[in-house]
Amino acid sequence: MMFIVIRDHVVNIVKQLKSRYLFFIFALSPYVILPSCYANSATADVSQVSSFIKTVIEALAGLAGLVATAFFVVGGFSYITSSGNPQRLEKAKRTILYSAVGLAITIAAFVLSNIISGMASSAFGG
Repeated sequence: MMFIVIRDHVVNIVKQLKSRYLFFIFALSPYVILPSCYANSATADVSQVSSFIKTVIEALAGLAGLVATAFFVVGGFSYITSSGNPQRLEKAKRTILYSAVGLAITIAAFVLSNIISGMASSAFGG
């Protein structure tokens, strides 16, 4: 009985933290992404545009990886603490599935952008 009360309390805390962390991630992401992008593009040369875009994509992919990892942890914790409740179990499975799909899309976008960047630089002599 006490485990169920503690579990419900922890689940409520995780729900509150999830909404707060998402807010902070989206609010603070420009401060994480922009300095690293501007550090690599100190000169305003046109040939540096590819480097700037590649740096932005790398920063966004890293941020998306962190978010996906956080959702994996939240989904796993919800899965473990579902206690056989079918609705909570299904919700935890969806959270894990959607975070895996989001991570796969992020990796695919990163790989595709590197391929396109390489093709463009070889085609335009960059």
